Amino acid sequence: MVIPAEVRAALLEHARLEEPNEACGLLLVRDARAERYEPGRNAAASPYRFELEVDPEVWFAEDAGYELAVFHSHLSSPARPSRTDVENIGLWEGRPYVILSLRTGELAAFRIRGRRIDVEPLAPDPG
Repeated sequence: MVIPAEVRAALLEHARLEEPNEACGLLLVRDARAERYEPGRNAAASPYRFELEVDPEVWFAEDAGYELAVFHSHLSSPARPSRTDVENIGLWEGRPYVILSLRTGELAAFRIRGRRIDVEPLAPDPG
């Protein structure tokens, strides 16, 4: 998956705005490229977990051919799924799961199926 610089910047900006809680939202992906980011609200208002609330209209992006990838930030832990992430995967099981570590600036993506975590490679933006 490719996450262009302007989309990465939007993820980072949202994560910083939501401190000290985790930020969350949805990436709209087409042909393995994130075309845009739709910020959500963390209904849990927690630095340790997220409960995504997003404009319901965003869900219809799937009807327009987009794949939805969930995004959230980790304040100080690495950009990899925590035990809480895996245990609460729910609706996001099998979907791209993107995490930004605010501590390091690292961005990584995964797919979680059951307790199995597979890395979803992030490719550089060819421009």
